[in-house]
Amino acid sequence: MKRLTAKEEEIMGFFWTKGPLFVKELLTFYDDPKPHFNTLSTIVRGLEEKGYLSHEAFGNTYRYFAIVTEDSFRTRTLKSVISKYFNNSFLGAVSSLVKEEDISIEELKELIRQVEEGENEKKQ
Repeated sequence: MKRLTAKEEEIMGFFWTKGPLFVKELLTFYDDPKPHFNTLSTIVRGLEEKGYLSHEAFGNTYRYFAIVTEDSFRTRTLKSVISKYFNNSFLGAVSSLVKEEDISIEELKELIRQVEEGENEKKQ
């Protein structure tokens, strides 16, 4: 699946939180100056081409809906970052977070506890 631009991610966020939408409805989520309808329409069609959205026809207009979940997108994006910046090492990513103090030792212990619980549930 292709990567998204910042604007595409923003628009996908609307679909993930609001559900199926017409392009015209997207305009209501923006402050003035609002983006042009044609600009949003082009981005939405691009998201459909990339496999993130699909549509259903209502007369001569389309209502779009997400076909990629936010969780799926988040997981794929995280794996991509870890691959690109940490040589596919999840340990390297976590180690970097600990070194930069973005995650405390207590949070790390809690993470380990959650992983262990998840492993125990898989075994049962």
